[in-house]
Amino acid sequence: MSEVASIAVTKKPRIGPGTLRYSVIIALLILWELLPRLGLVSPIILAPLSAALFAGISNFGTFAQHLLITMGELALGLLIAYGAGGILGLLLGSIRPFRQILLPLVSSVYAVPFVIVYPVLTAWWGIGPESKVLFGGIYGLFPMVLATAAGVRTVDRQLVLVARSMGASTGQILLQVMVPSALPSIVSGLRLGGALVVIGVVVAEMMASTGGIGFLISGYRTMFMTGEVYFGILLVLVMAGTLDWLIGTIERRTATWHSMNAPRL
Repeated sequence: MSEVASIAVTKKPRIGPGTLRYSVIIALLILWELLPRLGLVSPIILAPLSAALFAGISNFGTFAQHLLITMGELALGLLIAYGAGGILGLLLGSIRPFRQILLPLVSSVYAVPFVIVYPVLTAWWGIGPESKVLFGGIYGLFPMVLATAAGVRTVDRQLVLVARSMGASTGQILLQVMVPSALPSIVSGLRLGGALVVIGVVVAEMMASTGGIGFLISGYRTMFMTGEVYFGILLVLVMAGTLDWLIGTIERRTATWHSMNAPRL
């Protein structure tokens, strides 16, 4: 008994994933500051973190104005990706003829670099916010469709039969049987689709636009204002990280809810 107690006392505590993640982030930020300061990387290629923060504070009004534009485009793009993608995924996953005909087409289109479509969107909608919203929303729609359809396909068909035998309508089966059972896959689609919406909106702003963080990054890059460029990149990272954190919070909460409320035979 004493040996077991001594082993328990001498056992080293494990480093949690959260601690490790934040340690990696802090180490990267320190390297970001030190590499150009020590001359290991040219400041023209990589501005120090402090220089990027100073550039952002010095141009706070400009960055805030364009950040609001990007956040508005991002919100509408997420609405398209999550709303349309979720509905299409439910339909493709639950209706067999649609799944057999359309799901291979969706997978094939998703494999094509979607950036080639952006010139067409600008020709139809101009270089204003509309083309950015459509590009980002459609870019994030495909993984949402595929993840939702895959989750619906894993639902136990016995649950559907039981629900139908109890008189459940099609809408009730979708919302009360299929969605709860497919929730883990749906949340994964939210995470991947959200990341692609952020990428799509910012890339579209960099290619042709009249405002937004991507527009600022592209403009400052042409003027070799490296500090401002990296502050814009930092804002994009913060937006993507915040969205991922929100979805991760939803994922943790729905995981508990799913384990307690998922339909069972």
